[in-house]
Amino acid sequence: MTTRLLTAALDTAARGWSVFPLRPGDKRPALHHENVCPRTGDCAGGHHKWEQRATTDPDRIRRAWSTGAFNIGIATGPSGLVVVDLDMPKHKTKDSTDTPCGATTFQALCERAGHPVPTTYRTRTASGGHHLYFTAPHGTRLTNTQGKLGELIDTRAHGGYVLAAGSTINGRTYEVVDPAPISPLPTWLRDALAPEPRAAARPRISVARSGGRVADVALQRETAAVAGAAEGTRNAQLLRSARAMGRFVAWGDLPRHLVEEAFQGAGAAAGLPAAECRATIRSALDWSIRTCRPREAA
Repeated sequence: MTTRLLTAALDTAARGWSVFPLRPGDKRPALHHENVCPRTGDCAGGHHKWEQRATTDPDRIRRAWSTGAFNIGIATGPSGLVVVDLDMPKHKTKDSTDTPCGATTFQALCERAGHPVPTTYRTRTASGGHHLYFTAPHGTRLTNTQGKLGELIDTRAHGGYVLAAGSTINGRTYEVVDPAPISPLPTWLRDALAPEPRAAARPRISVARSGGRVADVALQRETAAVAGAAEGTRNAQLLRSARAMGRFVAWGDLPRHLVEEAFQGAGAAAGLPAAECRATIRSALDWSIRTCRPREAA
């Protein structure tokens, strides 16, 4: 068993895939935890986890697998891989015979995308599922996903690992079922797996407090609305917000120069030209002050 697994580990590393030992007959790493790290060898400069210790060095692999019948983990990130895991339904019973497996769901996904199921290096897992291997795309850092593509479809990339062919779980061995050359990850799959873009944080504008609480809150709210306005609406928002604040200037709650400075900063944060901001603010405040009703009538 040890010789067979050593040979499988060396064959896997010969492909350029970084491997590390897993517990015999198990999926868990066979490496020490940080709380018992001896701080020697690979960990001399600090504790190294499985992804850091994964290697393609034949000598290191021989030393590791000479001590036990370890299963073989492939660190997908360092190996430049994205692996699509098509799983089988868990605890399948007579009542769940209609539950589609991951392979069926993935085939339907490909059909909806207008593409055939990709031909690439493929293994069958101990549970009867499949692993499809792809080279990771350049310029996009993909991480692990669970169910993002569909039910019973997971992926492993940076931060993940899969069991290599030759590993055994519950007496069943991971086997290569298609030795085809590994294919690049299709563009449509890359797009489906790409991380969701983070919403741009609304710029925060620091506004000096000078008036009453209502005036200060109103100025903070209106300048934030200008700073976060979408392109194409920024000048209109600046005009509207500055007009809304003119009454507080007319009532003596806020000095005009403070309101002008606050809106000038908000306009700059939104990307409006300085001269355009000044003209819009001046026009809006002049109009609002001129047409403002007395406080008692407001």
